Amino acid sequence: MTGEWSAYWRSGERPLEAMHAHFERHVYHRHSHETYSFGVTDAGAQAFSCRGAAHTSTEGMVMAFNPGDPHDGHADGPEGFTYRMIHIGPEFVRDILADITGSAAGLPLFANPVVSDPALAAELRTLHRALAGQAPALRCDELLTSTMASLAWHAATRPPVTAPGFRAGAAAIASCAREFIRDRYASEITASDLADAVGRSRYTIHRAFKAAYGIAPSDYQRQLRLAAARHLIASGKPISQAAGETGFADQSHLTRWFTRYYGITPGAYQRAGP
Repeated sequence: MTGEWSAYWRSGERPLEAMHAHFERHVYHRHSHETYSFGVTDAGAQAFSCRGAAHTSTEGMVMAFNPGDPHDGHADGPEGFTYRMIHIGPEFVRDILADITGSAAGLPLFANPVVSDPALAAELRTLHRALAGQAPALRCDELLTSTMASLAWHAATRPPVTAPGFRAGAAAIASCAREFIRDRYASEITASDLADAVGRSRYTIHRAFKAAYGIAPSDYQRQLRLAAARHLIASGKPISQAAGETGFADQSHLTRWFTRYYGITPGAYQRAGP
């Protein structure tokens, strides 16, 4: 008996899927995907063949497959392997890169299916956790943009773009985005919503906001939600109700972030009052 397991997440709106799995005996038959597929090995080692060569991805290594790349896969040892994989449709990749550059962008080519880059591996893990977890849409959009940019610029042999410089007017862009978020903090906000409201690309807004305020737009939204929830909890409102009114998925979601920010649970905070 093995300890094999797998968990799958799929977007209902975009060509975007994510898998987290541990395999010991499972062997992938040779296949390909219509999407770009980016993965990171969390533990163990996975051996596979791709483009006429044998490869092994060990702990901390990144896997990058182009659409249509045939490959197989199996554990390279009795302990098996644990990995995360994100599948992104090529047109979605094109849209993300075009947003970064402000112009039409070609698709990147990844010639090496295995890349040793700890920074990329960390970005992919963070993106995977956000997609498969309860991260707000704005946070997922930010991570998709930054991770795809890093992959294209640092791992592709045919980068579609040159990293753009920072543009003028950052303070005004950031201020406009902040007001938009402040007025709608409890609602689901996407990077596209911000782009439509500010009239700039998602990437430009993200860079301007971080330069002006030191945090990402999604972090600012979360801070507003927590501050509002803290006020409601102090007034005696049930924690579950405070979570719902301020945009958190549920009480446990609020509790997790409340504790990370304030070092105390919402319940303990409420009981500490008069």
